[in-house]
Amino acid sequence: MPAPLTLTASRRAFLGLAAGGAALAASGQGARAERVRTSARIVILGAGAGGTAMANRLANRLEGATITLLDARQQHWYQPGFTLIAAGLKPASYAISRTADWLPEGVEWIPEHAAGLDPVAQRVTTTGGRVLAYDYLIVATGLMLDWEAIEGFSLDLVGHDGVSAHYAGPEYAELSWRELDRFTDRGGVGLFGRPATEMKCAGAPLKITFLAEDIARRKGNRDRVQLAYHAQNQTLFGVPIVHHRLRQLFDERGIEARYDHVLTAIDAQRREATYATPAGDVTTGYDFINVIPPQRAPGVIREAGLGWTDRWLDQGWIEVDPATLRHLRYPSIFGLGDIAGVPKGKTAASVKWHLPVVEDHLVSEIAGREGTETFNGYTACPMITRIGRAMLIEFDYSDNLTPSFPGIIAPLEELWISWLMKEAALKPTYNAMLRGRA
Repeated sequence: MPAPLTLTASRRAFLGLAAGGAALAASGQGARAERVRTSARIVILGAGAGGTAMANRLANRLEGATITLLDARQQHWYQPGFTLIAAGLKPASYAISRTADWLPEGVEWIPEHAAGLDPVAQRVTTTGGRVLAYDYLIVATGLMLDWEAIEGFSLDLVGHDGVSAHYAGPEYAELSWRELDRFTDRGGVGLFGRPATEMKCAGAPLKITFLAEDIARRKGNRDRVQLAYHAQNQTLFGVPIVHHRLRQLFDERGIEARYDHVLTAIDAQRREATYATPAGDVTTGYDFINVIPPQRAPGVIREAGLGWTDRWLDQGWIEVDPATLRHLRYPSIFGLGDIAGVPKGKTAASVKWHLPVVEDHLVSEIAGREGTETFNGYTACPMITRIGRAMLIEFDYSDNLTPSFPGIIAPLEELWISWLMKEAALKPTYNAMLRGRA
């Protein structure tokens, strides 16, 4: 493996610029945002990126509100770091912090999950039996990884016999690296891919595929490794121009693309994977496999009837207005983050732009005026294509590329500065977002 990247003068300068920009954005927000007095009861479901950041924002904006955050998780996970851990570039601890350390004063954190939700009566029941009445509900639960949908798979398999599953958490990402390290030492067949459902960070399966190729090449073992990526449809990425660029890179690096292949089962003892295809099931052997399961709304959200009734029926993403993120049938409810039923936006970068929209519409209503902020589908993916290089891909609902640094960072070029955005600058920005400052 290559030596870790060093902090050069140019890198320090870039990070200084990034930090300065984040500070400027934060100070600008503080100058514009007045505090509003209210007795509103606000419940936030989920202490992930969206829920924690919104708790901090509302604590700063509202005076007298009762803000309750509901989530049983004691750890906060920095999920954008999972791919770096699975490639051996960071330890598991890089992505782990304490939930309590990010929460502001004045917000009550109940370390339980929601067991029931009644959107008509406007109340949530916790797993401990507590009933929380609300005036406004912010659903920021994230999504559920449906591991049981992959027949024969268990998280107990991860870290053994070539099985990887870096979406499962920081420790599982570290176990996944052990298997990827062994595989790129020994060679063989490596299988990658994504589920057919909507998913968080749809670029992550591609990133780990590119990194596996690069690691094998750096070890001098590229000719001993066969890599195949299984796409759920006829594209590698939902934005057409990005799909074509990725297909070009796959061809250049000898990565096989298998279209219309959806993983349905694995046989860990025989090291075989089964994929559903239009022509029927296909079973193939592997020496390494990265398993990413179907992804759905948590059961309590699906059971509450918050999902769309004409789309994503098997997934349960909640029925929100794509521009305002407000529920179309229950106006006291907002969706934030992965749970929102919008065509784009299941990334941490999207959460950053969900936040001011939800905050504006909720606080504006409390203050007796109309909210004006809208979400345009902004999604960002620092597409790692090798260690030290990435493409900073940003786009909107209409699949238009929306670069934040036009003329400086070309979105479809493999650049060191785009890698640096992912490897070094993203986490401080994410942390500032959690604090409600970005």
